Amino acid sequence: MRKLLLALAATASLIHAGAAVAQKNYGPGVTDTEIKLGQTIPYSGPASAYGTLGRSHVAFFKMINDQGGINGRKVNLISLDDGYSPPKTIEAVRRLVESEEVLGLFGTLGTPTNSAIHKYVNQKKVPHLFVSTGAGKWNDPKNFPWTMGFQPNYPAEGKVFAAHILATKPNAKIAILYQNDDFGKDYLIGVKAGLGDKAKSMIVAEASFEVTDPTVDSQILTLRSSGADVFVNAASPKFAAQAIKRVGEIGWKPVHYLTNVSATVGTVLRPAGLDHSTGLLTTQFQKDPGDSQWDKDPEMIAYKEFMKKYYPEGDVNDQLNLLCFASGHAMAHVLRQAGDNLTRENVMKIAGNLKDLRVPGLLPGLTINTSPTNHGPLSMLQMARFDGTKWVPFGEPITAK
Repeated sequence: MRKLLLALAATASLIHAGAAVAQKNYGPGVTDTEIKLGQTIPYSGPASAYGTLGRSHVAFFKMINDQGGINGRKVNLISLDDGYSPPKTIEAVRRLVESEEVLGLFGTLGTPTNSAIHKYVNQKKVPHLFVSTGAGKWNDPKNFPWTMGFQPNYPAEGKVFAAHILATKPNAKIAILYQNDDFGKDYLIGVKAGLGDKAKSMIVAEASFEVTDPTVDSQILTLRSSGADVFVNAASPKFAAQAIKRVGEIGWKPVHYLTNVSATVGTVLRPAGLDHSTGLLTTQFQKDPGDSQWDKDPEMIAYKEFMKKYYPEGDVNDQLNLLCFASGHAMAHVLRQAGDNLTRENVMKIAGNLKDLRVPGLLPGLTINTSPTNHGPLSMLQMARFDGTKWVPFGEPITAK
């Protein structure tokens, strides 16, 4: 009898342990059948060219859901329009967190808009993942442990521009156009840091603009009058296109550096004029979907099949859409790894411990790495030049720090 009782006790203990292992642990926005995420995107307003990011992300998770979802759960991405207006972003994010009760935010667009919700989401301990902006502030896990960027940050790109200028045109006279917010100022900071002691003598003109300005024509004329022979264009797509076009129209021929986020052929270079765009310099961290060298690449084939089926109205050659394909895969990986422990804390823990994660669309050899002290998933860039049709990478990838 004593042996029987011991055996029964042991069996009960094993059953209890198995139940504990199998127990599901859910945070807000999660059920047995659904994972609810949120984001804000400027579908309207001065930065509406970025609206394709939201459309791509929604389409991406429709694809994931059609493939069976994440561990059997469908992902419900609620994508709201904030018009690139920080007050509207705050209102929309409060709705997502307090009314919709999303598990986390994913891919929210914009430096000023994310800045407006930065403290709020961290106070609420809501995952604020893979934000669609390269501001340096997103990699600050000590003070903002719930926020994480995705692409290489803007100050780092500014430093890479500066390094290239110093190497190829050490006596350059530099003019800088920048958006008057954290996005534009980060480039200014990066270029100056990269130039070091030479910044004061080499930078001969700076001009800022507001996203509510109708054009940047007057700024371009002011910068040209400085006698600059190098132009750093740190503007979002609408204004970047205006600047490229205006520079070409007035016959100014500086060495022209363009921020990566505005280096899209379809939404920036074509509207600006491919003739005006030829010779532009930028940095890259992902493949160019319009470049024939990737036509047989399995990752690019998968991306193009996704676009054809789930976002046919989108521009397959727009690198913003490829960026969404990459960040969408990163988000799906984090959720998949979380299994049935879908709490905000565990999602953030997994996102903060990614090791050599390869997602489709990155240049060969580039992987995602994070840690509790590093919330900058991507940290390598490569210079590229526009040849009138496509971006052509040159040189070796540079680690951006």
